[in-house]
Amino acid sequence: MIDDPRIEAARKKARILYEGKEARHRSCGICLAETFNVPTRAYQALRKGGITGEGQCGAVKAGELILGEYLGDPDPTGKITEQLREGIQMYGRLWRERHEIGLKPSIICNDLVGHHEDFMGPERTTYCTQLAAEIASCIAEVLVFYDIDFEIKPIRD
Repeated sequence: MIDDPRIEAARKKARILYEGKEARHRSCGICLAETFNVPTRAYQALRKGGITGEGQCGAVKAGELILGEYLGDPDPTGKITEQLREGIQMYGRLWRERHEIGLKPSIICNDLVGHHEDFMGPERTTYCTQLAAEIASCIAEVLVFYDIDFEIKPIRD
């Protein structure tokens, strides 16, 4: 594990933004986009696994997209950068090591949280809050590893 205060700051900010107690609740993708200062509008589509629950976890997907923002080639015709290729692999390894996804190794939203009877209930909310916070720390760790300049700004709510 890399030691950098931005990693814990990212974890804390994402937790606060998703949890909705100290600041207004944001969905998983939006809380992560906001944590890493990228435009949030498109991240609405990641809510509840592509809105239907049938898509991949919005937090996991948001992590990949945010790494693309920071590590990808800004040229739309450019090739995948080596940093992005390696960073995505590192990110996947990190969040899987730190988060138990259960017996069924799926990141489909309904597979992860569908067993919770009440989607808005405390058990599912706690699970997703912890996952979003851990994903934020994994994104930050990858960015620190690649010496990418980024800032975790204070929450404006």
